[in-house]
Amino acid sequence: MLTAIPRRARAIHLGHLPNSHSPIVPTLSFFNSVTPPGQKIPTFRVLDGVGKPVDGAKLPDIDEPYARKLYEHMQLLPTLDNVLYNIQRQGKISFHMTSHGEEATIIGSAAALEPDDEVLGQYREMGVLLWRGFGVNNVFAQCFGNHEDTSGKGRQMPVHFGSPAHHFHTISSPLATQIPQAAGVGYALRRARARSIAACFFGEGAASEGDFHAGLLLASTIPAPTLFIARNNGFAISTPSTEQFYGDGIAARGPGYGIDTVRVDGNDVLAVLAAVRAARKRTQEQGRAVLVEAMSYRVGHHSTSDDSFAYRQRAEVEDRKRIDNPLARFRLFLEAQGWWSADDEAALKARLTAEVMKAFRHAEAAPKGELGELFTDVYGGEEPWNITEQRKELTGLLKKYGDTWEPWRNELARFKNKGQDLTGDA
Repeated sequence: MLTAIPRRARAIHLGHLPNSHSPIVPTLSFFNSVTPPGQKIPTFRVLDGVGKPVDGAKLPDIDEPYARKLYEHMQLLPTLDNVLYNIQRQGKISFHMTSHGEEATIIGSAAALEPDDEVLGQYREMGVLLWRGFGVNNVFAQCFGNHEDTSGKGRQMPVHFGSPAHHFHTISSPLATQIPQAAGVGYALRRARARSIAACFFGEGAASEGDFHAGLLLASTIPAPTLFIARNNGFAISTPSTEQFYGDGIAARGPGYGIDTVRVDGNDVLAVLAAVRAARKRTQEQGRAVLVEAMSYRVGHHSTSDDSFAYRQRAEVEDRKRIDNPLARFRLFLEAQGWWSADDEAALKARLTAEVMKAFRHAEAAPKGELGELFTDVYGGEEPWNITEQRKELTGLLKKYGDTWEPWRNELARFKNKGQDLTGDA
């Protein structure tokens, strides 16, 4: 006679697979979640939509000067973005990408990192550099590509910043290339026994690239202190996140690689600050990768090459600006603490506008670098033959057409020495 074995007894006596902690069970069941069935991955929050601490939330350890610094940097981003966006539309620069709606994610995470942590950004991380003291003059110099550009001597697209002094690796246009690179940087830091970590920023669209999986796999199988920060702003250019993947966001993928993961409200700067601080500490102490998914909403267009109202309703964007604005949320918190006022707001906006406009006028008037710098600082050691030939070819064309063809003559006038460093003309 067969008798049913109690469920608990089955779990105890059937044991585990060899070389695994997976228990053997006699019941067939499918799962599609890293949480118990019927539950979703939670989102960590400190402040609600009107700037009040949620029940049971613990505020991160900040004082009034630090809180004001956070808010001032959050306000600096849209001040810069508005000017840069408008001057691109006027043809003064070729390209721009804004951070509208993601100010809390960017500044909160920047503040949680240490100044010597190696940052590998995607292209909305200008706020990380500003937090580290890069300055608005350097921002405009890079976007104009003038002779003061310390990121790449005018040879990079606008907003593709880089600064070894600020431990910020130069941004690359192709999506997700920085993710496996960050795993390698983290491994190099581990080999050097450094106390710093690698911090990698990317959007949820980049997480659909193969480099995302390669990077997380590398950082998990060869343990390295690498902090992956996914900015889930709801859209990969024109594709809503609901059409990018069927699963529950990016956080669900972390446990699949054995990576500790947390999801945070990306519109709550204090939650981002606390979550990234804790994630960084875990990354450093364990020497292993950690994944943070910051949930926000991109209220701006993807870039100056995009019209987001072609794929989403204007009313939807305006509602998100009004209902869940990261700037308004933190300002309400500051006012409730007695750390901010309407007069402070007006003074801050006037000061930031004046600083940004002064930097813009300076950068616009500054000439580009010497034309010959197009060929320098690319390769170490002996110059390759193809670079030498390209320089000779351009020099010959300049001597032939530089003074006679108006488009070239006008363009050369924008460079220091007007190309004479190549032609040798006095």
